[in-house]
Amino acid sequence: MTPLQLEEHVSLRPYNTFGLDVRARYFARFASVEELRQLLARPEVQGTEKLILGGGSNVLFTQDFAGVVLKNEIKGLEIISQNTDLEVDTALLRAGAGESWHGLVEYALDQNLSGIENLSLIPGTVGAAPLQNIGAYGAELRDTFERLEALETASGQLRVFGKDECGFGYRESVFKGPLKNQFIVTAVVLRLHRTARPNVRYGALTETLADLGIEGDPTPRDVSRAVVHIRRSKLPDPAEIGNAGSFFKNPELSQAKFDQLQSQYPDLPGYPVPGGVKVPAGWLIERAGFKGQRRGEGPGTHGVHDRQALVLVNHGGATGPELRALAEEIIGAVRQQFGVELHPEVNIL
Repeated sequence: MTPLQLEEHVSLRPYNTFGLDVRARYFARFASVEELRQLLARPEVQGTEKLILGGGSNVLFTQDFAGVVLKNEIKGLEIISQNTDLEVDTALLRAGAGESWHGLVEYALDQNLSGIENLSLIPGTVGAAPLQNIGAYGAELRDTFERLEALETASGQLRVFGKDECGFGYRESVFKGPLKNQFIVTAVVLRLHRTARPNVRYGALTETLADLGIEGDPTPRDVSRAVVHIRRSKLPDPAEIGNAGSFFKNPELSQAKFDQLQSQYPDLPGYPVPGGVKVPAGWLIERAGFKGQRRGEGPGTHGVHDRQALVLVNHGGATGPELRALAEEIIGAVRQQFGVELHPEVNIL
């Protein structure tokens, strides 16, 4: 068996959507569980800090990475079972962790399966999706999640995690908490509907469907089209301007705190959640005056996107520490003005 290549001092600029030019001490790719096991057995990898990269769309590098970066390129999309029972008309779809998330959504739509169309155009790979329970436009991964397969780095053994074992929360899972860095996701299985069940409860979706001339009962493909339209109109393309999408989580407030803020700011939006009210971080950041601001020399190397205040951008030439400093400035300003604590959704390394 040919040993897998383990490169040294590799630039990670092509592998992170902020486009930051930091370096990894070691870098390798794997396209199967066996290749991953081979890499984990290498002496340079054992006992060294590891970072698993998919699409690099949820990370802010503030320095070179002194350990080994392993790029997950495990592919595969297949329907592994179907249930045509009149009461449960579903199919199980298995995807390799290295597949593009949006590619998975497109595959599901091509197979006339619904359930993840609201999560269209979310950047990144399938393997990263359960780590933070990705969500958008009234849907979350856990709504369709069946199980995942993950390799334990210490033993090299594969383990299957059901939904309850994953500890899903708002942009959270057990893999960001107690089991952080202990497992590498290799595949995800979703339970999708074979009969269309479009979720259009999110207000912006209803409006966009109308704007696109879609009337009556929208199809899953219609919903996906509307989501793609919204995302492209509000969010910058990482291929054109460096960014990691939404940088902050939307904070969840107690009802009392929300009522107090809304008495001061009557236009403050809020969405009921168990135990309180979720408010848009982008609204808070915009009202704090950061939307469209630039930092750095000349026209600015980095800043806050001019159409979506939730997105920090690298206009070119910014460093990770500069972007982190801007994030900290925003957190401090929102805390001072509203008494609300923002938390990054992006992993800061």
